[in-house]
Amino acid sequence: MNTENQIKVGSLEWFYRETKPSQSLDKPPVLLLHGIPAQSYIWTAIMPTLAEKGFRAIAPDWIGFGFSAKPDRRDFAYTPDAFVTAFAALIEALEIPRFSLVVQGFLGSVGLQYALRHPQQIERLAILNAPVSPSAKLPWKLKQLGLPFMGDMLTQDPLLVDRTLESGSRYQIGEKELNVYRKPFLTSSAAGRSLLATVRNLQLQPSLAEIASGLQQWQQPTMVIWGVKDPWLSITDVQDTVESLNNVELVQIPEAGHYPQEHWSEKVGDLLQLFLRRAT
Repeated sequence: MNTENQIKVGSLEWFYRETKPSQSLDKPPVLLLHGIPAQSYIWTAIMPTLAEKGFRAIAPDWIGFGFSAKPDRRDFAYTPDAFVTAFAALIEALEIPRFSLVVQGFLGSVGLQYALRHPQQIERLAILNAPVSPSAKLPWKLKQLGLPFMGDMLTQDPLLVDRTLESGSRYQIGEKELNVYRKPFLTSSAAGRSLLATVRNLQLQPSLAEIASGLQQWQQPTMVIWGVKDPWLSITDVQDTVESLNNVELVQIPEAGHYPQEHWSEKVGDLLQLFLRRAT
């Protein structure tokens, strides 16, 4: 069963969902990080699958997203370094010395930067439709959210979440799920301001340069799960990247798009639990 939790770390309040296994099998927990403009809810169909196999699964809402704090940009920079530092503090507060990490989407790049800077803490790494190639670009659908005037208006529109998630996944999302994704935007204008600040400060190209360099030295077991119908990130770029790396496996889901865990949760959950349980 998924539980909803809040924890204050310094001046920042984090919201996270957690599913605990019925019995502990002494396995490192799994941290699942969402992309833009989603939230931890996107992992809820997968977390019980991991728990059934003995894994404690934790999915936080990034600062500025979902039901976590949405500080003013004067108090939180919304840069990759700011997100990495905040996430490191969360891991310390949760007292998790070592874990497997699953990242997805734009902000998945931030999760990768954390992993590459803290390899001693990462048991295994899974990457779902996150930018890993230096040639990756922020798609117009997301880029416009950070533009002057246009971004200010778009990020205050709750229907922006529907349009972005459905455009990226290439499938319709149920009203029940959309109500959860919309709620922060209906509750406060702070959700839109945080999204605007995140897109404006994503610093994608410098981040991808760090990721490309770091992955060349990466040693931990890694699986790339890729929705081939992603309209924003090229499967060809990912194939080229994976071929240049050691100890990295690529699994393609032909019918999935940018958010494979949304519509293909059973497939993604099975792939993740098999990967996490596999003997090295």
